Amino acid sequence: MAGNEAAGRPAPACVLGIDLGTTSVKAALLMGAEQGQVVAESCSRETQAHTSSLEAGPQGMEQNVRRIVRALNECLAALPQEQLQRVSHIGISGQMHGIVFWKRDKGCKWTECGTGPTFEPEEVSHLTTWQDGRCSPTFLSSLPLPQSHISLATGFGCATVYWYLKKSPDFLKSYDAAGTIHDYVVAMLCGLKKPLMSIQNAASWGYFNSRSKSWNTDILKKSGFPIHLLPEVGDPGSIAGRTICAWHGIPKGAKVGIALGDFQCSVYSCLTERTDAVLNISTSAQLTISMPSGFQPPETPDPSSAVTYFPYFNDDYLAVAASLNGGNVLATFVDMVARWTEELGLQVQEPAIYTKIIEAALAQNDSKLSVHPTIFGERHIPEQLASVTNIAVSDLSLGHVTRALCRGIVENLCSMLPVQHLMEMGVRRILGSGSALARNEVLLAKARLSLTCRPALDTCLRTLAHLLMFFHLQ
Repeated sequence: MAGNEAAGRPAPACVLGIDLGTTSVKAALLMGAEQGQVVAESCSRETQAHTSSLEAGPQGMEQNVRRIVRALNECLAALPQEQLQRVSHIGISGQMHGIVFWKRDKGCKWTECGTGPTFEPEEVSHLTTWQDGRCSPTFLSSLPLPQSHISLATGFGCATVYWYLKKSPDFLKSYDAAGTIHDYVVAMLCGLKKPLMSIQNAASWGYFNSRSKSWNTDILKKSGFPIHLLPEVGDPGSIAGRTICAWHGIPKGAKVGIALGDFQCSVYSCLTERTDAVLNISTSAQLTISMPSGFQPPETPDPSSAVTYFPYFNDDYLAVAASLNGGNVLATFVDMVARWTEELGLQVQEPAIYTKIIEAALAQNDSKLSVHPTIFGERHIPEQLASVTNIAVSDLSLGHVTRALCRGIVENLCSMLPVQHLMEMGVRRILGSGSALARNEVLLAKARLSLTCRPALDTCLRTLAHLLMFFHLQ
């Protein structure tokens, strides 16, 4: 930087990447260097945004948008002001499928903070996330059949709108815009009157035809669906607009990309060859491969199939075994242990429990104890729950149970997209990514053991590496 200034050259521009995940917000500043693009600075904050659902009860899974935006502001405030002032492009990814509603003219208010102008949510609903379970199989079967290659599931944006339409119609009357949480942030930064959504996120909502890149408006209209809530749709990698205010020191007028699916971005950072597959285990888990150029998914889905075709980039598709059970299963197990210890009159913090169970698992050998971890069901078998079998008195230690649980998460994913199938499709290497895989040596070891494609599993656990996708914006 000093060298550039001494030579009379302007300091290089930066790209800001933001990921609005299920449990945390991450931000990274990327800039050019002799060795290519590098992460200059990064920051992560837990959102702690989960909140109860007044309408859906225990089946609801909602998050407080104010807490998410607060975590985002904390992330940006922690990044160097000097580099934020050089940001020319902003790319945003986030958790897919979910939906948040807002009032167009009152979606946020801009205020001053220590690092400059920032926005705070105003007339905005909670975010109903991809983990939401309010739409039962019976309810979903009562809805119109979508013209889409992706089966409709609970937690999908359009399914949630139908639920409100039938169960709490007055709720929808308070809002005139909707999108994913990352669509909302893009709309606020750019002052968009109508939200703009990438085809990646649109497909994740349901009732979207990926071939024509359009909503099923005729089908939706006939059933009374409030189609004015549907965002406009654009291609991933396109520009949604420019910042309407200086934001934490980022100049007014910085280009903001259309919001992208976090899954597609995580795959993009790893997938360098079409003979690669990617294993991603974060809150959920996915095993995916890239389909050949020109591939088109079937016009109608097979509801019983564990494999779905997600829109990727440049009109390509990914074949994905998308499990609802990943790091969230381990988090639930840790929470259960914490509750048990509390009931026994003891107090142990969850981070300490997580560390201890991993250490205990590393100290044990494999056993015949078997954990089928589908505590959250699966989209293709929503009624399936978790189970434990082959319980022997010698295998009841915390280490044995944790080890079996980690093995079960990987084996469940492999049952959805078997390794033999991957090899038949020409896969020669499997790359790993995701926060749960990065934090858990036992889970990583089980992935290496189960996914025996040649060569052994490589890890792609670079800090916020998937945000490199946002260089497509330049």
